[in-house]
Amino acid sequence: MKRLALTSLSLALLGTAGAAQAQSSVTLYGVIDAGLSYVSNADQAGNHRWGTQNGTLSGSRWGLKGQEDLGGGLKAIFQLENGFDPGTGQLNQGGREFGRQAFVGVTGDSWGTVTLGRQYDPSVDMVQGITGDNYWGSTGATPGDVDNYDNTLRVSNAVKYVSPNFAGFQFEGLYGFSNLTTTGQGQTWSGAASYTNGPLALAASYLYVNNPSAGRPTPAGGGWNSPSSDSLFQTPINIGYQTAKAIGIARAAGQYAIGPFTFGASYSNAQYKNDGNSLFTQYEKFDIGNGFVNWQLSPALLLGLGYTYTHAHGDTSATYNQVNIGADYSLSKRTDLYTTAAWQHASGTQKNADGTTTSTAQASVADFGYLSGSSHQEIVIVGIRHKF
Repeated sequence: MKRLALTSLSLALLGTAGAAQAQSSVTLYGVIDAGLSYVSNADQAGNHRWGTQNGTLSGSRWGLKGQEDLGGGLKAIFQLENGFDPGTGQLNQGGREFGRQAFVGVTGDSWGTVTLGRQYDPSVDMVQGITGDNYWGSTGATPGDVDNYDNTLRVSNAVKYVSPNFAGFQFEGLYGFSNLTTTGQGQTWSGAASYTNGPLALAASYLYVNNPSAGRPTPAGGGWNSPSSDSLFQTPINIGYQTAKAIGIARAAGQYAIGPFTFGASYSNAQYKNDGNSLFTQYEKFDIGNGFVNWQLSPALLLGLGYTYTHAHGDTSATYNQVNIGADYSLSKRTDLYTTAAWQHASGTQKNADGTTTSTAQASVADFGYLSGSSHQEIVIVGIRHKF
């Protein structure tokens, strides 16, 4: 009898453990995107470059995400996402182990989701997905990614709230702590709202990033020093403004699908704000207009055409006109072959890396960071992407 009782108890405990396990899930996922490229005027001497170009449509990554049912409509959630270069195996995002995302939180069907950790800001979550960048990645990005169009910037030490979906309407808010003793220095905050109704999608957002005065770089190439956000200063388009007091970026986008065609347009205003500790002496403002059209020629083949107009004013007067095209062919649900190309022409003047002098504007396609030494630059990429 005693042995029977113990056996019954063991089976009951195993059944309870199995039920708890069934209410939880962990998923391993990832993307590997690798390609070959040609870049004209890839340096200031006007030399061309043939080589690898990885992460064009999607940044290569692997990650873990999961959830646990807490009952009453509540779930605990987490996500850890690593970014890497498949050409070298090296970590991206400043060498962080989980530099793309690392957060934990709670979600409820009726009140929304709260997460804490390193995350995308709401402008990326809600606006980026209805722009050309969602389909064609880096080749369609804003020159220098001055408006975070291509997700260059992520936010650390952040708490984020995402609302439920109210008949197509949804909103988000995020605050990134600097963890400094001086309130307000080094903080990042952002808000966004979106609306989706059938083939129509609309979204708008604002992102504010503050650079603390203490430790702000003064020499050329000193870099961005915000403890709550990554640097947007990866290319010659805006590297002269790395001593900015703050960056403010307003974005709006819309997308509409008609049969096999998808049309989209977006506008951004990015302001790089100076103070007495900045090396530049006047606000630099970038106005960016972007449009694209995609054609789903067949279930397997997607074609796209995009145009981006970027105009700087205030501190300099640079203008960048950029055209991009792309073709993406699906071999399966998880593997596709693609080719993309972009051309850019620059005019006017742009700030040099020292933050004080200016020179004739030089083309630098999207956010690849190649300084042409010329008013024009072209890039062509052929690649393969696999999702798992």
